[in-house]
Amino acid sequence: MWRYEIIRTYPHDPTAFTQGLIWLDNIFYEGTGLRGRSSLRQVDRDTGDVLKQIDLPAQYFGEGITILGDKLYQLTWQSHTGFIYNKDTFTKLADFPYPTEGWGITHNGQQLIMSDGSSTLYIWDPDTLEELGQIQVTDQGQPVMRLNELEYIHGQIYANVWQTDHIAVIDPESGNVTAWLDLTGILAPADRTGQEDVLNGIAYNAENDTLYITGKLWPKLFEIRTVVPQ
Repeated sequence: MWRYEIIRTYPHDPTAFTQGLIWLDNIFYEGTGLRGRSSLRQVDRDTGDVLKQIDLPAQYFGEGITILGDKLYQLTWQSHTGFIYNKDTFTKLADFPYPTEGWGITHNGQQLIMSDGSSTLYIWDPDTLEELGQIQVTDQGQPVMRLNELEYIHGQIYANVWQTDHIAVIDPESGNVTAWLDLTGILAPADRTGQEDVLNGIAYNAENDTLYITGKLWPKLFEIRTVVPQ
């Protein structure tokens, strides 16, 4: 079980129901959820201020986001619809359908990888959005359910497990969980507001080799290093 060391703490919009988080070009991209409150944002790290925002139509419950090239992909929960935007302007380029629920999404540089809350990850072609394959995620032979927010780091898939303070580190070739990152206690109980404010945001800072971690309705965002037991 990996632990963590907090490097810095930053402010985070406590009304943001975080569903996806990306660190790119010294800025956060954040996708938020809840019907009537879902959005796509660029956020300043140090202040937490929203620099740019578009709101999703009220019928959509926003979910995970990822950026590949100049395109930003955003999922929705139960509408079987995703959106593609220009990452800089947030101009919507296209909608696309998919058969499952939408939870988290990341990429390996060539393909998109998405989760639907089950133990299955789906590999998509980023141009056609066709399914290319699946990854069945297991830990010691048992399926790992409720895979949510995803981040691809050093050839491994980091997956938030919904309603836990744990992140699974997954080998994409085998689907095996190679490690668990335990983030228990990272947000003080006094800063939690209820049942829904769960860990749900992973972004990678390649320059510092650190992770950014936040959650739904969390007032803080943490930059951490993983501590691997010797």
